[in-house]
Amino acid sequence: MDFEVPAEHRMIRDTVREFCEEEIAPIAQDIEDEHRFPEEVFDSLADLDMMGIPVAEEYGGLGGDQLMYALVTEELGRVSGGIGLSYAAHTSLGAKPIDLFGTDEQKEEWLRPLAEGEGIGAWALTEPGSGSDASDMDTTAEYDAETDEYVLNGTKQFITNANVANSIVVKAVTDPGAGYDGISTFIVDPENDDGFEVTTVWDKMGLNSSPTCEIAFDDVRIPADRLLGEEGEGWKQTMKTLDGGRISIAALSVGLAQGAYEAAKGYAGEREQFGKPIAKFDAVRDKVVHMHRQIERARLLTHKAATKYDAGESVTEESALAKLDASEAAREVAEEAVQTLGGYGYTTDFAPQRFYRDAKLMEIGEGTSEIQHVVIGREIGL
Repeated sequence: MDFEVPAEHRMIRDTVREFCEEEIAPIAQDIEDEHRFPEEVFDSLADLDMMGIPVAEEYGGLGGDQLMYALVTEELGRVSGGIGLSYAAHTSLGAKPIDLFGTDEQKEEWLRPLAEGEGIGAWALTEPGSGSDASDMDTTAEYDAETDEYVLNGTKQFITNANVANSIVVKAVTDPGAGYDGISTFIVDPENDDGFEVTTVWDKMGLNSSPTCEIAFDDVRIPADRLLGEEGEGWKQTMKTLDGGRISIAALSVGLAQGAYEAAKGYAGEREQFGKPIAKFDAVRDKVVHMHRQIERARLLTHKAATKYDAGESVTEESALAKLDASEAAREVAEEAVQTLGGYGYTTDFAPQRFYRDAKLMEIGEGTSEIQHVVIGREIGL
């Protein structure tokens, strides 16, 4: 059992940390206030070869593993939850399914631009009428034998990156009577597929530099060669995708918690009351120590899940545990960071309020905390 991060991974992490401190931290609050997706940041991440970390070099990626990807996601979350979220959605949800299930031709056409950072990826599962029961979907894809196309109709909700994406991996029903086995996956080209529309870009409680959209398909014709895998494999693909996706959300949560903790610790060491730094008072010291303990526990669970994923083992339980623990830790640590700064913590001049608002989504996206309990319970035989 080795708890040391490999040297190559540390080098990547340190490179990204330096980039985050120099390029992202100074604009983190501004892009939130402006509700602006920072394309220039993602262009720079592409220049650093960070946009396709877990994708093979053969298709433009870095050829790294899940642990390396988790470390980078954590570093992004440490300074900007919005950038971290869009990055994770691009990688885990937009690119990885094509990497896992695509043909060589699909990888060359659709995966390479994502891995090289020439485009942004997205993934469309949730619908307005579905939430935790994501399999209950109304979006359909009917095959037209005359043209060898699928015709997509329906609406998807809360889709990260949809209005900036160059490709979207979409789930749709191809066999209405087959239940889970009637769901298939398609690659949609938002720029060129007629009938595709972004109908809403949501204003949110936090993470507003990461666009969250409602999208609609009105007789969108998709060439048959954009079916990902075989008909009916969509739900199995979704479960495998979520195993990796939950690790990335756990890593993002650890990053949010780390950023909030560092702000609180720094403030507590400098702010004086009654003639000494507030960190010297038991109530504040114990609060900061508890924050540190929560982060270390969440990070260990995240690294364990990523390491087992890289070993090719089943990680359904591990990824759910990591996501559940880290997301709740992020929210709790961020709340305590606001409390540590007192009135200053409630102002936008200081970062904890941003981490606090951003952290809440971690308990909702990629399966709510309640759903993680269901998944874990099933895995341990309950």
